[in-house]
Amino acid sequence: MSSSTSGRDDDAPDLICQIDCVHGMVDALSSVRWKRHQDAVLELSEHGIVVIVEESGCLQAKVYLKRELFMEYEYAAEGRPRFGLSLGLLVDCLNTFSAPGHSSAVEIRYPGPDMQLLLKSVGSPDSCMYAEIRTRIPDTISWDYHFEHAANTQVTFTVKSAVLKESIEDLEWPGSSIQIQMQPDPPSVIFKGEGHGDLEIEFPYYANTELLIAFQCDQEIAYRYKYKFLRATTSNFPSSIMKENRGSKVSIGNGGMLKIQHLVSVARPGMQYFRNVAGGAQQPSRIAYIEFFVKPEEDENNMNDA
Repeated sequence: MSSSTSGRDDDAPDLICQIDCVHGMVDALSSVRWKRHQDAVLELSEHGIVVIVEESGCLQAKVYLKRELFMEYEYAAEGRPRFGLSLGLLVDCLNTFSAPGHSSAVEIRYPGPDMQLLLKSVGSPDSCMYAEIRTRIPDTISWDYHFEHAANTQVTFTVKSAVLKESIEDLEWPGSSIQIQMQPDPPSVIFKGEGHGDLEIEFPYYANTELLIAFQCDQEIAYRYKYKFLRATTSNFPSSIMKENRGSKVSIGNGGMLKIQHLVSVARPGMQYFRNVAGGAQQPSRIAYIEFFVKPEEDENNMNDA
């Protein structure tokens, strides 16, 4: 196994990899599926697979599946190939390999003879399942999501994932927006929704450090975000992930760009150790990284962080 491109067969796949259990990958990809019919762009590299989805030039999500998550990861492409496909179809196909009581490894191969993404169950003596997913030339990602901290100062807080999800859902008003405000004195985070009335949810940092796990802000800042985009950053996470109470990190950058980072386990509790591509015993608590980027609403009431 090698990631070198020297002497490769021109017909060799760009990527052949195996994952021992797809349940966690299904959870991670479902977390960024906020519409029934939704396209995604997959980017391959020697470091792993990145799945990118976006909507309306205002919301973008990335799922990072690092090569260490895979039992085998053989990469032979030059550069970083990208291709588009239906996210819903990918999730549905993976689900066919994750039926209750079925835990055989799955091989992922790209490209197939007609540029398909190929899935195949491996290691089961009784049966073998196959799936082919048609791919397409990807659309250009419509906006650049480069995230920079406001005035080179981090404005960020970490909150329990379940609390973040509940807070956003509690502030729902039809067609509304939510303002996120951070202030250093007293250090706190305030979520504010406006509709038929006003509703605020405040997280004082020192009052409950178990709820607001971390906080960093040296000046007051506030921006508004479209509710449907903000809700998409938490609404599709499986309840099992939320119950783990992993912290979600929320950062506000230049111009009000919002970045929300989650960690998702891609292994079921109680799974056996296996030898990963680095040759070491891999812990069952393997993690996929998910990032959401949300652009703020153009609103004269947004506080300038310049």
